[in-house]
Amino acid sequence: MIYGIGTDLCDVRRMAQALERHGDRFAEKVLTLAELATWRTRTARSPERGLRYLATRFSAKESFSKAIGLGMRMPMTWRRCEVANLPSGQPCIVLHGELKTWFEAKSLKAHVTLTDEGDHAASFVVVEQATSPTPIPPGDPT
Repeated sequence: MIYGIGTDLCDVRRMAQALERHGDRFAEKVLTLAELATWRTRTARSPERGLRYLATRFSAKESFSKAIGLGMRMPMTWRRCEVANLPSGQPCIVLHGELKTWFEAKSLKAHVTLTDEGDHAASFVVVEQATSPTPIPPGDPT
């Protein structure tokens, strides 16, 4: 059963402005340690790739916060939500701390997709909630 859906469109130029104003502190506020390492590696190779990486992660976390219905309220925080990749390259949501506990207690599962093109990064998140099958009473022919 679908628990929630979230989408976000991020202007990559706004991310560049935030980095200009706040430096690495902006990325350090939004990204987990693992994401920061990837961001720094990509930025060193190509500042544009690093910027797009930051924008897609920012967008995905916004989408996730909308899909779970919390926005940026506890236990949802930027750094408790991580956008990682499976070995296949498919993006996935990895949660930490209180957010992970909250999410698992509700039997939720997230699906995320990201894209960037031109001056925009976009994401879409669907959160499912596991449902228990309705027991069929003994003797019921269905």
